[in-house]
Amino acid sequence: MKIIVDAMGGDNAPRSNVEGTVEAVRELGLEVVLVGRGDEILAVLRDMGMDEPPPGLEIVHASEVVDMEDNAATAFKEKKDSSLTVGLNLVKDGKGDAFVSAGSTGALLSGATLVTKRIRGIRRAAMAPIIPGPNGGSILIDCGATAECTPEYLLQFAFMGSYYAEHILGRPEPRVGLLNIGSEESKGTDLQRETYALLKKAGEEGRIHFTGNVEAREAVLGAVDVIVSDGYAGNIFLKTLEGTAMFLSGEMKGMFKKNILTKLSAVMVSGGIRDFKKLMDSREVGGTPLIGISKPVIKAHGSSDGYAIKNAIAQAAKFASSGIIESITANVEYMRLPTGAKATEE
Repeated sequence: MKIIVDAMGGDNAPRSNVEGTVEAVRELGLEVVLVGRGDEILAVLRDMGMDEPPPGLEIVHASEVVDMEDNAATAFKEKKDSSLTVGLNLVKDGKGDAFVSAGSTGALLSGATLVTKRIRGIRRAAMAPIIPGPNGGSILIDCGATAECTPEYLLQFAFMGSYYAEHILGRPEPRVGLLNIGSEESKGTDLQRETYALLKKAGEEGRIHFTGNVEAREAVLGAVDVIVSDGYAGNIFLKTLEGTAMFLSGEMKGMFKKNILTKLSAVMVSGGIRDFKKLMDSREVGGTPLIGISKPVIKAHGSSDGYAIKNAIAQAAKFASSGIIESITANVEYMRLPTGAKATEE
């Protein structure tokens, strides 16, 4: 298994990306290719006490970097020798099994769509993070890749999220719910109501296990394994969860620091606190897959440190060997609008 890593993407690049890659090579036994400015990568390795890359680590030089200020839609074209563009082309050409980047989300999505391409028949790629919760959490699809969606997009998201939950989370019949403002079939806008009908039909045909609408509160409590949403609502849902987690963590920290008794209490429950922090720590997962792309692409958080990058590489390897892309490809025909329905644009 060979994973291509964008060495120059992210707030802490290239240091965090190099450190995480070295950890992945040593601990996971993977082959990894770091794409970026060779002199900067080697400088980080020297700081780590290495005069040359360790066995299993390869460096491919790319002179340019896609910055956050660049136009996300065109940066990968304008900077053809960027670490992002070169890395995606390596995967497209079969010189790597998956691609990991902590760089610009928009540029990565555009590049993955136009370089490695979407799976034939898939209208839009989707980002699908794992939401912390009971029994290993749930998958949210989409969380921001496509803000304005059609019912057909959401139908495809439901199928793709279901395959991801089955292959990655180990859920044999993942429960699929449509994020909405109420559980009743009549709730929501035209988008939710029309999508509900499509998902209900897919459920009746045995293609997915659709359980109906799900409110945000129940979704967080583990009511479903796959939360289907347009990117606009999904991103608000995700950012609200992140903000709430940060608030609760801060309040908990302040509570335990009030006096000597609370500090002693903190020591007594330190194991539980560590488990809670780990549950809410996005670094543990590493990144978010772009589902619907014909090659495995993982978007790591822009602020990723070495630990997060290592886990993103592990996630990429698992995604590449899971069979998700093959499952989606084999079932695209069931993800289309019924015959005679209005077609959506590519």
